Amino acid sequence: MQRNYNRSVYSAYNLVFAAALVLSLPWWLLKMLRYRKYRAGLSERLGRVPQRLLASDTPTAVWIHAVSVGEVLAIARVAEEMKEQLAGRRIVISTTTDTGQRLARERFGEENVFYAPLDLPLAVRAYLRALRPQMLLLAESEFWPNLLRLARESGAVVAVVNARVSDRSLPRYLRFRRWLRPILANVQLFLAQSDEDARRLVQMGAPAERVRVSGNLKFEAGVPRDSAISVPFERAIRREGAAPVLIAGSTLEGEEAMLLDTFRTVRAKYPAALLVLAPRHPQRFAGVAALLASSGLPNVSRSQWAGGEPLAGKVFLLDSIGELASLYPFADVAFVGGSLVPQGGHNVLEAAVVGAPILVGPHTENFRSIVEIFLQADALRVVTPDSLTPTVMQLLESGEERAALGERARELMRQQRNATAVTLSAVLELLSPHPRQPVGQSVERSV
Repeated sequence: MQRNYNRSVYSAYNLVFAAALVLSLPWWLLKMLRYRKYRAGLSERLGRVPQRLLASDTPTAVWIHAVSVGEVLAIARVAEEMKEQLAGRRIVISTTTDTGQRLARERFGEENVFYAPLDLPLAVRAYLRALRPQMLLLAESEFWPNLLRLARESGAVVAVVNARVSDRSLPRYLRFRRWLRPILANVQLFLAQSDEDARRLVQMGAPAERVRVSGNLKFEAGVPRDSAISVPFERAIRREGAAPVLIAGSTLEGEEAMLLDTFRTVRAKYPAALLVLAPRHPQRFAGVAALLASSGLPNVSRSQWAGGEPLAGKVFLLDSIGELASLYPFADVAFVGGSLVPQGGHNVLEAAVVGAPILVGPHTENFRSIVEIFLQADALRVVTPDSLTPTVMQLLESGEERAALGERARELMRQQRNATAVTLSAVLELLSPHPRQPVGQSVERSV
């Protein structure tokens, strides 16, 4: 009876997923043609295993799926440690986004990185047949039904690490809990970021005995590496005495206008001030550039800056990928975006690890547990559109308070660094007693 019910769940899901793909095809085509999105790796997403993955004779120990840049950074140390401890076996990484793909290839080598297949049985099976992983390791909350089921049926063990369930996602998961339960039964280990995330996973249908709390891998982020802009940027601000430096990272629509208003006030008192404005999404670079052109404020774009043009008194549009973290060390005040508008916020840890004094807006649901930890330690400030400018001015006028705020953030990062060790131990323990079973093992017998 249960087996028939499970089959019905997957059959219904496959029909709905295929229909959604067909109906949304015009939208995908528009994105590809107009914004050049999703074109990279299209054949890989559809199930064509790239030759670079097939060139190696080394057996695959672990397939790690990390959606985008944040997940790649979070899982990087675990992947590197696993590679050392599983000598003679291979770690491969899949991502969904182009930016995540670029970073993963840089970190782990192009021959070990690929675009994740769409959650269609034929596409997923192609990778499982080619790679034959002993383990599928998913970062955060990627509960793709076919991927989970087929990985288990192939004989791989399945784990979800750094798992979180956002306020926004929880009601949707609970609504489909009856159908989600057999899907989550394919996962042998859930490592949650916090006690609250663990509780929510069990609410959703994860077996309680398989859920543990490991801490948040994103706290393990190291000091950001220098990027191509780091040295010329530092030289420019030192040469010109550009100060104070405000950095607004991962901003979304609606936030840039508020930040420009704040910068006008700052610039009136500090004429050599500099605002670095880093929109979250590349497709918005042109729109933010147009906003700057009409703002009346002096500005220059990263894509047009060769290192010689003065920056003092200007807005510097960071229209590039992967360079924001390397500029946070220069921030007198750092604002982390997606939080003044109701979009759930973005990760504050890249700014915290270098001791930048951090501001966020009131909408930080996507990073609820992290922000709560920082608030308890008085290691960031929450602002509203009305309090943004006064708070920035207050911090700029009090170097002592600003330094203390940044140092508390840096110290908190040091205190929280244990998640990698806990995650690695649990994953290797799960992997060690599980030799790969033959393809075709049923989900019910494996769990």
